[in-house]
Amino acid sequence: MTEEPPGAAEVVDSVLGAVADPTRRQLLDLLAAQGEATATTLAERLPISRQAVVKHLAVLNAAGLVSGSRVGREVRYAVRPAALDATARWMAALAAEWDRRLANIKRVAEAAERDSSSKRPQ
Repeated sequence: MTEEPPGAAEVVDSVLGAVADPTRRQLLDLLAAQGEATATTLAERLPISRQAVVKHLAVLNAAGLVSGSRVGREVRYAVRPAALDATARWMAALAAEWDRRLANIKRVAEAAERDSSSKRPQ
């Protein structure tokens, strides 16, 4: 596969772990749609408590997927796309490697088929 920059594997692991939870994916969707929001605003849109939202946001923040900035007494969260971009690049490289392998298998299988059909008596 392709050479990854230092720490890229850890970023991908962290992102995949964070987005494994459907509530966290929903939080990311909400933040992407709204631009930024507070935990209270997000909790109003979900069937979980504000405290649960804050815990999920902490996981997303640790994974580099969101950031919180204090505005007065509120903390406003927004999506940080860099970690998602790194994960998307890793997935694209992985998909390209599998495409290359499958194309090679197809080429070998088609060559074997041509060889076997040319050796059959007519």
